Amino acid sequence: MDETGPDGHPDVTFDRGRGGRIGIEEAVLCEHKAVEQIAAIIGDAEAEGRRLLLTRLTAAQFAALPDALRASVDYCAASRTAILGKIGPLASSPRIGLVSAGTSDYAPMAEARRTLAYGGMDATEVSDVGVAGLWRLLAQEEMLREMDVVIVFAGMDAALPSVVAGLVPGVVIGVPTSVGYGVARGGRVALDSILASCAPGVTVVNIDNGYGAATAALRLANMMRRTAAGG
Repeated sequence: MDETGPDGHPDVTFDRGRGGRIGIEEAVLCEHKAVEQIAAIIGDAEAEGRRLLLTRLTAAQFAALPDALRASVDYCAASRTAILGKIGPLASSPRIGLVSAGTSDYAPMAEARRTLAYGGMDATEVSDVGVAGLWRLLAQEEMLREMDVVIVFAGMDAALPSVVAGLVPGVVIGVPTSVGYGVARGGRVALDSILASCAPGVTVVNIDNGYGAATAALRLANMMRRTAAGG
């Protein structure tokens, strides 16, 4: 595919060739974008027959889009994502698990799930298994040990990724969330906690970055497929 435009807005230079280069298409971060810019990007993709993933698209931004563009995308308010084009069928191998410490961590987990689905990957969700009630996690241990990649979402002290990484053999990606009281509010304590994990091999992405964790998992999945194919 031609990597150049034309693009429908003078401020936009969309990277049409990214999927061919790295196996993951460019996504549109809608935060801080004008509605006119977002509309132009969707309109370009629609006209060219391209699929498109939009992240951090607020309900207000979505509502302000022209009716025809709103009708053309699948919007999820919880994850603040929109998808233009078909989703699926979803691959179940490699096996990816999404684990959240609490239901308050749902938004970044939903962002990850939608990003994985856009990338063609299914995922198994395990919600509300934080370390304050460790029995909840241990009840899922056998299943989680079967996962090739486990993405763990946790705020407050973010102890969950370390505990999970001590139980499972797969790749563990920690997502610190902005959930918490007092000094934990905003997610910096969670980020520092996962960065300082004593569990070996825990990978960390930025605060509330479900998209980043999912694309890391997609890169791993692509690598595993190439290896299996002898490439």
